[in-house]
Amino acid sequence: MKLHSASADLFIPDGEPPDTALSRVSHLGIGAHQDDLEFMAFHGILECHQSDSQWFGGVTCTNGAGSSRTGAYAQFTDEQMQSIRRKEQNLAAQIGRYGAMIQLDYPSAAVKDPQNTALRGDLIEILRATRPGVVYTHNPADKHDTHIGVTVAAIQAMRALPAEQRPGAVYGCEVWRGLDWMPDEEKVVHDVSLHENLAAALNGVFDSQIAGGKRYDLGVLGRRRANATFFESHAVDRSDSIAFAMDLTPLVRDDALDIAEYVDGFMERFRKDVLTKLQRRLGR
Repeated sequence: MKLHSASADLFIPDGEPPDTALSRVSHLGIGAHQDDLEFMAFHGILECHQSDSQWFGGVTCTNGAGSSRTGAYAQFTDEQMQSIRRKEQNLAAQIGRYGAMIQLDYPSAAVKDPQNTALRGDLIEILRATRPGVVYTHNPADKHDTHIGVTVAAIQAMRALPAEQRPGAVYGCEVWRGLDWMPDEEKVVHDVSLHENLAAALNGVFDSQIAGGKRYDLGVLGRRRANATFFESHAVDRSDSIAFAMDLTPLVRDDALDIAEYVDGFMERFRKDVLTKLQRRLGR
């Protein structure tokens, strides 16, 4: 692979040669920040964790310089935060038995700039090297601008591949906005009940964020538990932990689909569902 940044990092937890490690990746997570993969793509990590034939590969696009910090990390410089967040992400890759972990080291401003095509170019290189069957990234209704920048770059990168090299399934996952609002029949439901200890271990790796003022570890597990409890109002819980995702596969199969219009379709169907139920009770 030829990546744009000289400071980009490829970490292979089990020490396999890079070509071997990348070519075995079956499930690829493409996230903006260190810890996003563990929060949004745990389904893929679980699918591969105890498998000899499936491997999770991770891509973190930004350098972590803009992280919130307080307490023990209050006086850390941006450079120090970048270093510690990179180490935390690689430790998570070890715990999760990832096949490969790539950190591209972009500043957030570059990821959010629609004129900057470097990230898209790097993702094309990574996708060619890995050829995953499943890709997890941020959902395009997320409220974090950097997350949206990553999602758009990821979709554009997958569209740049020949049709036969594109992944068979692409999921837009929850981080800075949940997907409970989507109509139930359109939600992709990922049961992530197994190995809650692994989920807790992965989330807990990111001490610079937890002790730095954000209890992501509790928030993510709480959201998954809430999704499971409130998913079906007239049935007992069938799972203890659920992560919702938006199916982005049609955007990768059909280049003519407009990303914004595709997402607007989900929102319009949600709007109609709310108004229909309300108007029915109002007798209209």
